[in-house]
Amino acid sequence: MLGIISAGVAPALALMSFIYLKDRITEPIPLIMRTFVFGCLLVFPIMFIQYAFISDEIGNAFVQSFFVVAFLEEFFKWFIFMYVIYQHTEFDAHYDGIVYAVAISLGFATVENILYLFVNGIEYALSRAIFPVSSHALFGVIMGYYFGKAKMNANHRIRSIVLALILPIVLHGIYNFILITFETNWIFYVVPFMILLWMFGLRRMKMAIASY
Repeated sequence: MLGIISAGVAPALALMSFIYLKDRITEPIPLIMRTFVFGCLLVFPIMFIQYAFISDEIGNAFVQSFFVVAFLEEFFKWFIFMYVIYQHTEFDAHYDGIVYAVAISLGFATVENILYLFVNGIEYALSRAIFPVSSHALFGVIMGYYFGKAKMNANHRIRSIVLALILPIVLHGIYNFILITFETNWIFYVVPFMILLWMFGLRRMKMAIASY
């Protein structure tokens, strides 16, 4: 049990440390932990809603990928950011948006990961770290980048807040659509997608840091 929990938490801890240490002016740990916990708590209502949709066999692969999974998960992350972080006094730099959005995303990914490993076994820990956990972190990077842009630049603020929701939904939907559509050879499609996602996310991080 301890091994599964450790394996489930370790990737999020590593990714959060990487994001956190890139910040030139580090954010308060208690607030990061708070947003992480909010992300953890999101798992249970979202799983309940997703289970209801899947049990009723609603929709095809596209609907399942982009609505049942991507929209529900990214919308709730976006909502928590708006409710908890957006007006917070500590959110005072472009890169801060990335730190807090990634904390929310990794909170969600950590609980999801632990539950998956309990059901399917610790042998999936490495592949889960490389794909689902890191993809959640990167969706958080993209969400946080546009939240930071909205907070720091009044021009096109609404547009940036909308993009903070839409882009993670689209990218998350594509990721899940690949997994559902290419069940046996998904790895050949997910790896190039993840490489592009990392490039896109790291570019957004660099741009946010440069705005200090």
